[in-house]
Amino acid sequence: MGKRYILTTTSADKLGIVAETTRCLSQHNGFIHELAQFGTPNSEEYFSRICFSMPEAEMPAFRNALKDVAEKFELQTQITVESQKTPTLIMVSKFDHCLNDLLYRYNTGALNITIPAVVSNHETHRKQVESAGIPFHYIPVTKDTKPEAEAELRAVIQQTGTELIVLARYMQVLSEKFCEDYSGNIINIHHSFLPSFKGAMPYHRAYERGVKLIGATAHYVTADLDEGPIIEQTVSRVDHSMSADDLVMIGRDVEAQTLARAIKLHSEHRAFINGPKTVIFP
Repeated sequence: MGKRYILTTTSADKLGIVAETTRCLSQHNGFIHELAQFGTPNSEEYFSRICFSMPEAEMPAFRNALKDVAEKFELQTQITVESQKTPTLIMVSKFDHCLNDLLYRYNTGALNITIPAVVSNHETHRKQVESAGIPFHYIPVTKDTKPEAEAELRAVIQQTGTELIVLARYMQVLSEKFCEDYSGNIINIHHSFLPSFKGAMPYHRAYERGVKLIGATAHYVTADLDEGPIIEQTVSRVDHSMSADDLVMIGRDVEAQTLARAIKLHSEHRAFINGPKTVIFP
């Protein structure tokens, strides 16, 4: 049956895209395992994800034929080998619950990623990261040294071939230029069910309001703090008998699960940015 690939497309929504794309696959002995497509009624954008297998000898001819389809419908297309792992740089500050969870999932093969490096503005987690066989980069950040710190971070990204940056409770705000340069390739976990309780100490603010649900939000990072397109959200029920510290503990579990799911969606090419929102193919 051949190697498995993932084909993603984005374009303006037009009649016949699915028919032409699948016909092109069929003509080159492509076997479709998964097909998900969505045309947005308001923005009139079209998104699709097709997982298919094809004999390797057919791939050159298929790629050429797909170019004709892409030109006809003005499609932006990408073909990726399904098993190809996404090089993922993890950034962390002092809280390590998300880092620990990601290291475990990485070691067990639960995520389609490699971790070429971990970056932190504290030395706290050097030993645990290096004991996992992963290079650790300490890049301290102050208000006066932020440009130099980001330059060093960019060098690490380039040296490691990083394609995805994960802010696993990294408690520094990235510059507008950095966010723009890596747009669509930075995922943050926010310890709140956005858009409620943005900023610092959201669990304490939620406790003060007597909420019955707390949650976490994984989103793509933009220059607008905590405003990026949302990839995944999870909630947990709480009640009046719980303290603010209880909410924090419950929230940490929720954060780790939510971030891992967002990384999985991104690395499997199931997340598409659509303006301020996302299209997600589970």
